[in-house]
Amino acid sequence: MFDIAAVCLVLTAFLAYINLRFVGLPTTIGVMMSALALSLLIVGLDAAGVDYGLRQYEESFLRSIDFSDVLMEGMLSLLLFAGAMHVDLSELRAYRWQVGGLAIVSTVLSTLLVGFTTWFVLPFTGLDLPLIHCLLFGALISPTDPIAVMGILKTAGAPKSLELVISGESLFNDGVGVVVFSLLLGTLLSGTTPTIGEGLQLLALEAGGGVLFGLVLGYVTVLLLKSVDNYQVEVLLTLAAVMGGYALASRLHVSGPLAMVVAGLMVGNGGRALAMSDETRHYVDLFWELIDEILNAVLFVLIGMEALLIVFSVNLFMAAGLAIVITLAARALTVGLPVRLLRKYFRLPDGSSLALTWGGLRGGISVALALSLPIGPQRDIVLGLTYCVVVFSILGQGLTIGRLVRTAIGQPADRTGH
Repeated sequence: MFDIAAVCLVLTAFLAYINLRFVGLPTTIGVMMSALALSLLIVGLDAAGVDYGLRQYEESFLRSIDFSDVLMEGMLSLLLFAGAMHVDLSELRAYRWQVGGLAIVSTVLSTLLVGFTTWFVLPFTGLDLPLIHCLLFGALISPTDPIAVMGILKTAGAPKSLELVISGESLFNDGVGVVVFSLLLGTLLSGTTPTIGEGLQLLALEAGGGVLFGLVLGYVTVLLLKSVDNYQVEVLLTLAAVMGGYALASRLHVSGPLAMVVAGLMVGNGGRALAMSDETRHYVDLFWELIDEILNAVLFVLIGMEALLIVFSVNLFMAAGLAIVITLAARALTVGLPVRLLRKYFRLPDGSSLALTWGGLRGGISVALALSLPIGPQRDIVLGLTYCVVVFSILGQGLTIGRLVRTAIGQPADRTGH
């Protein structure tokens, strides 16, 4: 495990240096593009017979990493907490119903729309996928990835109100998506279809339980922080709350991602304002900012390297092109259209519907969920489709979202929402 971590950190540091020194892209996009280019170069050298065993080494290294476990059980709790800590709860409260509607209703509707449409069009590409796998694909690809979204938004120049809604939605909809995915995966593994009532009950227990557990965890953490004044101890307390809280959430069968988001909001707002001195606040912010940046970079390097494990074909590329169109169309219908039709309710600048549609980035969570499917040809198809959508999302949408925001909103990055 130490060797794996060492290789990941060394490679990430090297690619981050190359990007900063010679390329100049946002770090997350730059390191992923570099890792993807490196993987493709190794494939090309292998095809030419001059790779000197590099492809075999990289494939062996990647297979030694359980990407799904590393992200879902390791990185995710830290990244969600770090992201939520920097969201202003007083501002988010003003958009709570809008964010809640997009995170819950739009995610469920998008899952159904992507799933059924994929099931209908996939045979035209020569690939066949059962409906349950198409719905699983819809569930894992519909939520926007907060790790990708918040990393890109830092450089996109979005107005503050729009950034708040996009980041708030992405923080909560991935928890909803994971719960829906778990429900569908349980149906696949058990062979029995739960009733609508059973499905809603599970969604309420996992999602509601996660929110409630996060409130308790955040409240206890803030009380502990308030009772001491030592930045080393307080940084350690926040780290313990995340690691221990996420592990306990899985034992309680409640949504760990949602619990981390709620706890992060509480510590980042009430905790920072009421329970920390200026010195502690500085070190806590600095610690979680570094955790966020480092793990983000490592994650995107791993995503770029995962290309070697995807079994590509002409049919898969055709299907992936359709999947990209389907996911964007579903995003436009379930998020962009409601925002456009209910402009007064959402209280966002004109053009926000287009920015929300194009700014719905997918990332490592989708890949991790796809890798958690039972091994088989259906998993290979879902993984291939997911990977292509994620790469297009991060490189295509991520590189253009800043320009699109400025064009759609009709103003430069003023950061105020006015």
